[in-house]
Amino acid sequence: MSQNITEHISSLESMKKYPKEIFYKGNLDLLKRPKVSIVGTRRPSLYTQQFTYSLAKALASRGVCIVSGAAMGVDAIAHEGAGEENTIAVVANGLDIRYPVLNAPLIEKIEQKGLMLSQFNDGFRATGWSFVVRNELVVALGDILIVTEADINSGSMRSVEYAVKMGKEIWVLPHRLNESLGTNKLLVEGEAKVIQDIELFASHFGQAVKTDIVKDDFFYFCQKSPTLDETLKVFGERVYEAELLGEITIHNGIVRLVEAI
Repeated sequence: MSQNITEHISSLESMKKYPKEIFYKGNLDLLKRPKVSIVGTRRPSLYTQQFTYSLAKALASRGVCIVSGAAMGVDAIAHEGAGEENTIAVVANGLDIRYPVLNAPLIEKIEQKGLMLSQFNDGFRATGWSFVVRNELVVALGDILIVTEADINSGSMRSVEYAVKMGKEIWVLPHRLNESLGTNKLLVEGEAKVIQDIELFASHFGQAVKTDIVKDDFFYFCQKSPTLDETLKVFGERVYEAELLGEITIHNGIVRLVEAI
């Protein structure tokens, strides 16, 4: 059963019209995390498939939640790269319908471990205009937008228009001439920045850490490498407990999360 949670989401003021209803299935705690929206073509090249997956995985390892639209191609790859427990899928239909059918197993896993969102009541089937509505919500939820591959006249480029209006940074993968004409056009016009190195880009969100560390307020505080005094002031004895558990290190008065091996 899906429920309306509009009041639980504080990042939607930038939308043209604030949603009256947003229904969900899954883990609402994901809304509290740093979020990155990833969109792109339904028919990605092998190059795009590889680096979309790697990018989503690198961001998720730093506690970032990946937001996408559960469609074939880039969307599904982004969800899979992040892992179902680190992703939010926004759909253009009611949450009682798993669409597209080929992604039904993935959607079911996201329902169980991640978060599904929709602005549409149960029983509503996707239409052309509902995908446009879906795209705006995907963009609004993310702190930034990444487009990994897109043609000029595509839904992904419509998402870019939303990001521009919302004042969000837009990032793209580098592509060869005559490939991904939409993202290459964004670079030429100076509307997007290019991701040249996956790990370097992901490091802006902190360091990769062990997957079993709980992604809570303490985790995100320590991602910023605070001083010991700052951390003790906020979290008290939790700091030393985390050190004993091997979650953080304290060196020269600086607290850092233990990196993934």
